[in-house]
Amino acid sequence: MKNLLTLVLLSTLVAVSGCQSAYYSAMEKVGVHKRDILVDRVEDVQGAQQDAQQEFKSALEQFQSVINFDGGELQAAYEALDDKYQDSLKAANQVSNHINQVEDVAEDLFDEWEDELNLYQNKKLKAQSASKLRATKRQYDKLMRSMRQSESKMQPFLSALQDNVLYLKHNLNAHAIGALKGELSSIQRDVKALVADIELSIQESEKFIQSLQ
Repeated sequence: MKNLLTLVLLSTLVAVSGCQSAYYSAMEKVGVHKRDILVDRVEDVQGAQQDAQQEFKSALEQFQSVINFDGGELQAAYEALDDKYQDSLKAANQVSNHINQVEDVAEDLFDEWEDELNLYQNKKLKAQSASKLRATKRQYDKLMRSMRQSESKMQPFLSALQDNVLYLKHNLNAHAIGALKGELSSIQRDVKALVADIELSIQESEKFIQSLQ
């Protein structure tokens, strides 16, 4: 518990200072190195992706409930759908933020690894480390492609959902519900593709984490 509290305090202190090098230095003093930080941040992406999946599915369910609207207060249906759009947008932004954080620490880790190759005196150990670095970079590049691909699929879904929310906002009538019905199949395809891409990205994350351990 004491070590955990120390980590939290150090993280908070360095976050306020905004100094990345100070952050790494502070974390290393308690035995947490860039490799460990990278694993943690990849896991953070996984968590954010899983949260986003649930938000997208929930937004689809709400959209379907609007399509099936059968009397009552249409304003309330619009507000509920808008809430789901806002939640989905927030979840997507969280995924992007965490992916960017993975990139930051990965670049720093690889730079440090490259620099330390020059410190070796043993040629055999140096060659083995260089080979491991190349393999890790290849696995990382594959991971980032997967993460960015799933991230890129989020925007078309969010844009389509926003369009429908805005349309409903200014057309709170039965005619609007009829117009939205024509959009349902497209929204369903977007969500299905998103969920599948996120699953693939999470699988790549697991492979990458295993390669570091």
